[in-house]
Amino acid sequence: QVQLVESGGGLVQAGGSLRLSCAASGRISSSYAMGWFRQAPGKEREFVAAINWSGGTTYYADSVKGRFTISRDNAKNTVYLRMNSLETEDTAVYYCAADTRLDSSRWFRGIMPYWGKGTLVTVSS
Repeated sequence: QVQLVESGGGLVQAGGSLRLSCAASGRISSSYAMGWFRQAPGKEREFVAAINWSGGTTYYADSVKGRFTISRDNAKNTVYLRMNSLETEDTAVYYCAADTRLDSSRWFRGIMPYWGKGTLVTVSS
């Protein structure tokens, strides 16, 4: 079993910043790709960002490019999402996900074997 636990969500004003963390445990290797999805109220879950095992390859949704940065610390089995210049449209539950590899077709479609329970980010105007 793989457990993913998100933290760092909260209420922030538009233009502000937050850093989300996702700690992985269980039968997960540092070779796994990890990433983030989000689901806004009344909308479908969407891909946000993903990173390969070494951190050398990253993918971002167009809506967050230049504002969000994904990174990881393999010694801590943790992936981070630094979110800057937050907009009210970024309000959503953010979910951490993991897969054995960074396959763009799987990540962009959200076909992930492992999911966290989510952390709520609310951006106020």
